[in-house]
Amino acid sequence: MSLVASFHLTRYPPRRAGAAVAGLPARRRALRRVPGLRFARELGTGRGSAMGLGADLRRWATVLVWEEEAALEAFLDRETSPIAARWHEDGEETWSVRLRPLAAHGSWGGQAPFADLAVPPPERGGPVAVLTRARLRLRSWPAFYRAVAPVEAELHASDELLASVGIGEAPVGLQATFSLWRSAAGLEAFAYATSPGRAHADVVRRTRREGWFAEELFARFEPYGSTGTWSGRDPLARADGNGS
Repeated sequence: MSLVASFHLTRYPPRRAGAAVAGLPARRRALRRVPGLRFARELGTGRGSAMGLGADLRRWATVLVWEEEAALEAFLDRETSPIAARWHEDGEETWSVRLRPLAAHGSWGGQAPFADLAVPPPERGGPVAVLTRARLRLRSWPAFYRAVAPVEAELHASDELLASVGIGEAPVGLQATFSLWRSAAGLEAFAYATSPGRAHADVVRRTRREGWFAEELFARFEPYGSTGTWSGRDPLARADGNGS
């Protein structure tokens, strides 16, 4: 079995923001009925590219894992897929990307969505996507949210970053991020650099030493087949010249 994942962002116009919030339970139920879908999460997002407190009630993210490419293909067909059709009809902007899993560890709500990733495909160069998700221990909330601002500043100072968004299942405590990078080397330079004063490296050490997380997941993907726009553009177009 060759797993494939997808990530979707939909922004709704102001007049539909309330309906987008109220419709969240129905959208989650509809996802459970989609053939070939093995894992699904519909999530709120932070404002802009922020990862801290504060939500953008007009923008919603969806993380999906599929048994095979054909199931994802059918889901993205607006002629036959009610969910995809609704994103385009109700939203003022929507962006989707297909994701080939390369590496993953950890769990999400007690599930391991990439558990069958026995022999991942080799990285071919080019852009990479990263999904991180963590359930914070209650005692760690203050330390985590104090650490967000310097890490964000360091993140957005990187020329290797193409786009990022903070996502979550609740206002606090269940946090995730999705980010796109020009290359695996660029991602690793940000994530693992240990020079003095590096905020991200310091936070990684603290999470381990102080046990901030009760559960965490990290997954890396090869992004391909992007469609639509994210904040007015396709961020992958910055990496390969055409966004596909």
